[in-house]
Amino acid sequence: MRINIIKLIIVIVILMGILAVLAGVVIMVVAGELNKAPAAAQGEAVFEVKPGESLRSVGRRLENEGVIKSRYFWYVVNKIDKDVIKAGTYTIPLPATQFEIHNILETGQQALIKVTIPEGETLAETALLFDEAGICTEEAFLKAASDKEILETFHIPAETLEGYLFPDTYLFQENYEAEKVVRVMAGTFFKRLSEITDVDSLTPEELFEKVTLASIVEREYRIADEAPLMAGVFYNRLNINMALQSCATVEYIITEIQHKPHPEVISIRDTEINNPYNTYINRELPPGPIAAPGLTALSAVFNPTPSDYLYFRLIDPDAGKHYFSTTFDDHIKAGKLYVKRK
Repeated sequence: MRINIIKLIIVIVILMGILAVLAGVVIMVVAGELNKAPAAAQGEAVFEVKPGESLRSVGRRLENEGVIKSRYFWYVVNKIDKDVIKAGTYTIPLPATQFEIHNILETGQQALIKVTIPEGETLAETALLFDEAGICTEEAFLKAASDKEILETFHIPAETLEGYLFPDTYLFQENYEAEKVVRVMAGTFFKRLSEITDVDSLTPEELFEKVTLASIVEREYRIADEAPLMAGVFYNRLNINMALQSCATVEYIITEIQHKPHPEVISIRDTEINNPYNTYINRELPPGPIAAPGLTALSAVFNPTPSDYLYFRLIDPDAGKHYFSTTFDDHIKAGKLYVKRK
């Protein structure tokens, strides 16, 4: 009888071992399936972990957004991997396992937002682009762009950084500090400018005049090869105390100072607006830049093409081609006056 009881115990132990192994296999299979991404999870997901948000809330939202299969397995993952996830906005490449997602959220390497600032944008237009991208607010950007400490850091003799924020493609985090954005853009400006000239050889005032003229060239040229010739025309006018007569400066007054819509045409009345930026009535450079010049316009101003030309006129709005002339009569004979669009 005693031998039979021992055999029974052995059988029971063996059966329990087999059941434990089977249970372990089942748990591993189930866990493996729950760890996998949903079949529909493809591409990438931008996910925000809010400051102070609980793990349960994060798991629930991950499940609701189709990033993970089970919020309950998410709790298990966080019990196993006890590293704390960090608040921020993340890009999650899909499909991804829950352990991979947890690793992304615990590293704190947040998603970056790409924003492209076109050449010729004004300070206000640039601020709006960053606001729309969710990087920083328009108000915060404009405040940073007129910060005296930043202006002094970059030796800019002006009230704002208009013209000194290089137009380029940037990557920033969501809700980034506007001061840091502005410093990066200004730093990029001086770095790129050093590719075409010895910046240190110029006084801040000399550079300011160059940037101001480059901003006008930026808004006037359409074909890159013509930019140095345009810069030469403007230098010729300045040298004989002749008004620059740039429509771009009048547009700046209308849109950026008077805050009116961009005009379809520049009228005679517009060219008579009493404002320091109006280069039709003032025989000098405007008080400051009117836009953000790119390398083409900057290079043109530092390396103008010598000529006797005093005039240029748009003759092919589709190709952006201009007619250059030395006399006003030739300028008038060039044909129909087209209005340049930004």
